[in-house]
Amino acid sequence: MSIKLNGEIVELENDVKTIQQLLAHYKLEDRLVIVEHNREIILKDQYVTTSIQNGDEVEFVHFVGGG
Repeated sequence: MSIKLNGEIVELENDVKTIQQLLAHYKLEDRLVIVEHNREIILKDQYVTTSIQNGDEVEFVHFVGGG
């Protein structure tokens, strides 16, 4: 499956079917991340139930510490 992630087309394995699985794939599941799926903000409790389809657009915004 192919999606647009943060503005770039990426190919995903067939076992990545939800936002939660996508976050785990990129090792972001334990970080504070804002997720936009097809131009809608997804709440954290919806990550498990929000399905990803071919052609979807996903944006991750995560925070990096530093000074």
